Amino acid sequence: MQRSFRTFVLPFAVAALVLMAGCLAPLQVDGGTGPANQVSDAESGRSISVSGNGEVTADADLAVVTVAVTATASSADEARGQVAADSERMRQALRDAGVADDAVSTAYFRVGPQYDYSGQERNMTGYQAVHAYTVEVAPDEAGEVIDVAVGNGASEVQQVTFTLTDETRADLRAEALNAAMDAARTDADTLAEAADLSITGVRSVSTTGGYQPVDTRVAYESADSAGGSTSFEPGPVTVTATVSVTYDAE
Repeated sequence: MQRSFRTFVLPFAVAALVLMAGCLAPLQVDGGTGPANQVSDAESGRSISVSGNGEVTADADLAVVTVAVTATASSADEARGQVAADSERMRQALRDAGVADDAVSTAYFRVGPQYDYSGQERNMTGYQAVHAYTVEVAPDEAGEVIDVAVGNGASEVQQVTFTLTDETRADLRAEALNAAMDAARTDADTLAEAADLSITGVRSVSTTGGYQPVDTRVAYESADSAGGSTSFEPGPVTVTATVSVTYDAE
């Protein structure tokens, strides 16, 4: 898996240390946008508050394909029965292609009437049943899964998401958090030096951040559309973390 790594520190407004309590008001120096990095001399002791960001980018190692089996009939039960038969045909074809049963799950199911609104009055034309499934596979297998599903009962391909497995996401999150803490400490050391202080410990820390999956919208007009095999070139997935840290200083 290829990973790219970078860290950065958000620009901030810096509040100067109050040199003599009760004699001088805090001095504000504009250092950019965003929350303030602060050097303070509160009753609880001197402190420096900073924020830092970490970001890690890696190739997706999981594809989530959403396909749907649909049928329209004159009765709800007939539509449901047709979807059930086509769904079982699709599931068996996926098994034959090596997709495990626990990689396939129901996204949603519905049966309802359909109407014609072309005239002055609404006219019911029949019933439609839809059974949508999500299929989790390796990214390089997503195209084959779509071809197998569409060729064996699925009539819609609704979405393909390239993302990360839980294990990979946790690993990258840890890297991003470490990078964010390093960036925050670097900023804090710079502020401490400017205020003639030294960092002595961490008073508090909080974090936010997440990851960005790559979504691909795919549409098939019909299950027997002609053409070659389906393939994708997914982009990278980025995991970010932001930390806000208050350091004790003296």
